[in-house]
Amino acid sequence: MTNSASDSVRGRARARVTPGSRLPQFPWDSLADAKAIATAHPEGIVNLSVGTPVDEVAPLIRTALADHAEEPGYPATAGTPQLRQAIVDAMERRFSVTGLSAALKGGNVLPVVGTKEAIAWLPFLLGIGEGHTVVIPELSYPTYEVGVKLAGAELVRADSLTQIAPSTPSLLFINSPGNPNGKVLGVEHLRKVVSWARERGVIVASDECYLGLGWEAEPVSILDPRVCDGDFTNLLAIHSLSKTSNMASYRSGWFAGDSDLIAELLSVRRHAGLMMPGPIQHATVAALSDDAHEAEQKELYCKRRAALKQALESADFRIDDSEAGLYLWATRGEDCRATLNWLAERGILVAPGEFYGPKGAKHVRVGLTATTDAVESAAKRIRQ
Repeated sequence: MTNSASDSVRGRARARVTPGSRLPQFPWDSLADAKAIATAHPEGIVNLSVGTPVDEVAPLIRTALADHAEEPGYPATAGTPQLRQAIVDAMERRFSVTGLSAALKGGNVLPVVGTKEAIAWLPFLLGIGEGHTVVIPELSYPTYEVGVKLAGAELVRADSLTQIAPSTPSLLFINSPGNPNGKVLGVEHLRKVVSWARERGVIVASDECYLGLGWEAEPVSILDPRVCDGDFTNLLAIHSLSKTSNMASYRSGWFAGDSDLIAELLSVRRHAGLMMPGPIQHATVAALSDDAHEAEQKELYCKRRAALKQALESADFRIDDSEAGLYLWATRGEDCRATLNWLAERGILVAPGEFYGPKGAKHVRVGLTATTDAVESAAKRIRQ
């Protein structure tokens, strides 16, 4: 290769924009100092900074996984007929969503390899990129922003439809119950979102991973007939078993909604090899077919929530929103990093609100995902 040719190749390499260069710092990497302080506490650290389940996976789910562990073949990206039907049945039974179809062609459901990857790649898989706009909530799960940047689209943060005008986005993410703040969007609010999006041809992706964890309000799916009148056009609901069934390590979730969008996602995901592992599909069927283990887990979270809420309020924290979900959105009216350090000195690690957008600068997100003993210990330290 001539010098000029090799220089040209090196020049192109230098000019290449890698996906990672478009992404923000991984938020939890910035917690190292606070984690070190909390870990040094004489009674040890209580980590309430992440939404990672700590309770056992129900035996019926583990049994289903083990019973199918010897299957050697490739699984179907579309999922087994049994899995698709279990999703349809659970959505109707648990969330009052009617009209979904489990059919392979023209169906409304699609399993995914955990909803984090589904969210992160959704704009790209829908063909949304440079020249397109994606709207995310002002306070939001960081992976929405990651997905927009991976696709090369323009990001807008907005909670109000009037904030978006006059531009028309290609995709609108909503999240109810919200992460980090546990805010619930009611039927009338969701109806306005659906009506606004329909008038403009905007796709609405509704992250509903905490839908089964309502405390002070009733969370509602965007596919609920009270919201969409049974018309799923341009609507996608995103669901997960990570929280309610403690299946985070299983990477078990699904899309439901517009059959045309589901078909498009299925086509692209088949080419990309994005398929839920076969044994996990069977475990997911077991989890979706049993509501008792989910109710037991919800009760555990309810008790932990009550203990932490009482302790925080006794220490002059204010709890905002937090009507549902796995977190308390707490503030002392100061910079979130100051609150982070105050709690770290007591051996408690939480997530600073700035992780979720500029509006979170004076809040912290306190997770309910620690053992009951650990939560009681944290509550005691806060009260003292």
